[in-house]
Amino acid sequence: MAVSNLFRGTGVAMITPFQKNGEIDFDRLTLHTDRLINHGIGYLVVLGTTAETPTLSIKEKEEVLNCVIKACGNRIPVMAGVGGNDTRAVTEALKSRWLKGVHGILSVSPYYNKPTQEGIYQHFAAVTSVSESPVMLYNVPGRTSSNISAETCIRLATDFQETIIGIKEASGDFTQVMDIIRERPDGFIVASGDDAIALPMISAGGDGVISVIGNAYPSLMSTMVAAALDGSYEKARELHYSLFPMMKAIFMEGNPAGVKASMEIQGWIENSLRLPLIPVTNRLYEEIAQLDSLLQRSD
Repeated sequence: MAVSNLFRGTGVAMITPFQKNGEIDFDRLTLHTDRLINHGIGYLVVLGTTAETPTLSIKEKEEVLNCVIKACGNRIPVMAGVGGNDTRAVTEALKSRWLKGVHGILSVSPYYNKPTQEGIYQHFAAVTSVSESPVMLYNVPGRTSSNISAETCIRLATDFQETIIGIKEASGDFTQVMDIIRERPDGFIVASGDDAIALPMISAGGDGVISVIGNAYPSLMSTMVAAALDGSYEKARELHYSLFPMMKAIFMEGNPAGVKASMEIQGWIENSLRLPLIPVTNRLYEEIAQLDSLLQRSD
């Protein structure tokens, strides 16, 4: 099987469960890992945005990743988020021993310092030169304030076919997404970085999603994506529109505040986040609870 095929379908950008005192709840993280696997998720993405990674120490990042790898037991692939706006620091992190055992790296485009397209290209060229694992690009202009253009994406995909295996696309620009899908090399994965547009992206030729809502509703999301990839669009649309109100609700006050509220309502975790993130307001919490009731805990 080609390496890229490991990351086709539904991946979940995993939350980091915290106890009420703010410490990581490794018991809950172990249970969550097992739950996702048992409910059809295709691969796990650890230490991404949804994991509140900017608030984790280096030691905590290592502990979280090791916990997930151990709980996973090689049943499905594990992808680790390693990115930043200092290329030298990213390349040094990629040499870390604690990344042993991952099947792929998700690396966000440099944020804040707004590199040019050539700067973005050179950044990822440096990343590929040291990464021992396949790399998936992550384009999320809403957080980075810069965009990996379709041209830069295709250039990277073409020049580093052995290392750069795909992109998590969260630009929301469908013209850009379709340009990438049209021009990509064989086997290059285009995954949606937004739950709400995963279905239309698959219909345009995309390969799946790295999901947030999948933390709370893994069966529904993985079944929807599988149906769409299989061409069963009537079933996929039914599942998509059943989840759609919740997809919107959990992002109203930021990620992962919304999905953590949903998971607490289901009894999986404490509704704890690390500052500067805070739990959702009571109003939104009640709305999420009502939507969860409508979904009838289908997962």
